[in-house]
Amino acid sequence: MTPYIVRRLASGILLVWIVLTLIFLAIHAIPGDPAYQLAGGDSGVTKEGLEHIRNGLGLDKPFLVQYGDYLGGVVTGNLGTSFSTGQKVTAAIGSRLPITLELISCAAVLSIIIGLPFGAWAARRRGWRDSVLSGVTSIALAVPVYVFGAVMVLLFAVTWHVLPAGGLPPFGAGPGAHIERLIMPVVTLSLAFLAIIARMTRASVGETLRQDWVRTATSIGYRPNVVFRDHVVRNSLNPVITVIGLEIGTFLGSSVIIERVFNLPGLSSLLIDGVTSRDYPVVQGVVIVISVLFVVINLIVDIVYGLLDPRTRQR
Repeated sequence: MTPYIVRRLASGILLVWIVLTLIFLAIHAIPGDPAYQLAGGDSGVTKEGLEHIRNGLGLDKPFLVQYGDYLGGVVTGNLGTSFSTGQKVTAAIGSRLPITLELISCAAVLSIIIGLPFGAWAARRRGWRDSVLSGVTSIALAVPVYVFGAVMVLLFAVTWHVLPAGGLPPFGAGPGAHIERLIMPVVTLSLAFLAIIARMTRASVGETLRQDWVRTATSIGYRPNVVFRDHVVRNSLNPVITVIGLEIGTFLGSSVIIERVFNLPGLSSLLIDGVTSRDYPVVQGVVIVISVLFVVINLIVDIVYGLLDPRTRQR
């Protein structure tokens, strides 16, 4: 197992380097002069003033030197300084990232603990249960997250006054208020993910149940519940884990809308603010963090593959 993990880590590091390089090239390909934007877009700014700003940003250095400084800053945790606030980008991300990770983690856990059993149950029982699963998950996938979030705010916050509409106080300031304000964002974000997991689990378990070895195990005396729980479900998990890994990565994109709808001070809202103000260091830093998180999530999925299926390690 150790050589397999080492190989996956090596490929993950290579992929992170490629992603970082692409981000650097993309940021430098954006039209416009960062120094001019930092000067406020004032046409009256002098040429000497622009050169002074470029010198402070390191934009007057050769391209490869800038690239080396960029990689060195990423490795040491120095992602630059925000153009608009003057705050260190690392500090800004550090204050926002826990909120986004908490939102994504809670939504992922909720989706998995409901979607997996629901999908396996529907695949085993079939009949009307399968029809109910298909109908509910189709509706969940058809409704955009921002529509569902707006409806939840309208019903639970505005009409019934059951839950607060938005905001997220620190957990230490009041655990009850923190959890209460997290309910609607988590449910909204997890709805489509739950539906995808349930449908994928249903399809994978249903296919496994049709295998000859399942009928053989039951016919020679193994209890059906044991065969289903210990063998069928486990052998059906690989495609489900693939979907889980990919969808958790897409959570980072969906959370942009959720954080806006529910006014959460997370990482995604920081990215939108940076794009709006053309704050290149902030945009670059947030994209780096999101990309690295996506690579790490998929690396964890690969390692879980190896734990569940020895054939994966051998290949």
